[in-house]
Amino acid sequence: MCDLSGVVAVILAGGAGTRVRHLLGELPKPMAPVEGRPFLEWQVRYLARQGVRRVVISTGYRAETIAAHFASQPVPGVKAVCVAEPQPLGTGGGLLWATRQSGETAPVWLVLNGDTLCFADLARAMRPLAEPEIAGVLLAREVEDTARYGSLTLDARGCLAGFAEKRPGRGLVNAGVYLFRAGLLEEFPAQTPLSLERDVFPALTARGRLLKVETMQAPFLDIGTPETLPLAAAFVRRHRNEFLLA
Repeated sequence: MCDLSGVVAVILAGGAGTRVRHLLGELPKPMAPVEGRPFLEWQVRYLARQGVRRVVISTGYRAETIAAHFASQPVPGVKAVCVAEPQPLGTGGGLLWATRQSGETAPVWLVLNGDTLCFADLARAMRPLAEPEIAGVLLAREVEDTARYGSLTLDARGCLAGFAEKRPGRGLVNAGVYLFRAGLLEEFPAQTPLSLERDVFPALTARGRLLKVETMQAPFLDIGTPETLPLAAAFVRRHRNEFLLA
C-alpha cells in the first residue's frame, strides 16, 4: 500500500500563531510569506511533488484569507478544499470536522501541521499499512535533546506506547505527520476541543490500536517561533527540488 493517488491530505492550519503575531500582524501563521509564496502553498507543492492530488485545509483564524488565496492561485494538479472550524476544535477536532465537511473520502488520511515542513518519503511511510493490524503511522525525528519537546515511547513492535514528559537526552520526538486508516477516525473520543496528542493517541493505544512509529531523517522546519520563522526562506531555497514548481 504505497500508492499515494488515493490518499487525501489534511493540513491543520487553524491556529492563531500568537508567538509570531508581532512578525505577521493579522496574517495567519501558515500564510507567512516565504520566497514569494505563502508557507502553506509550499506545503501543498511538497505534497503535489509526492503524488498527493487532494488536499483539505482545516482553517480557523482568518480562514477567509487562506480560502481566498487557494481559490485565486490554485496549485496545478491539486484539488484544495478549505474547511473553516465553527469554533476552536483542537487538532483532533479540527481533523474530524474537516474530513466530514470536505466531501472527500479516502482509504487513508495523511495529516500534517500547517506550520511545519517535513520532507519525508510519504510512499515509504505508507508501507506499514500493508499489514492489516497496523491502524496508523506516526512519523518521528531523532533529536539530541528532547527537553524542549517530550519524547515518544515505543513498544517491542515499534508501535506507539505513549508520550514521555520533557526531559534531557537523545530520543524520538513527534514530527507531526500522521497516516490514519479511514475507519480509525470513527474511534476518536467524542469531546470538544479534542487534541491528537493529549486525547486521541492515548485513547487509541489504550484500546490496543497499533500505531507504527516510523523514524525519518528528512529535513524539518517548524515556523512557530520568532527564532525559526526567519529560517523559512533559506530552508525553501535549499530544498527547492522537493516542491512541484510547474
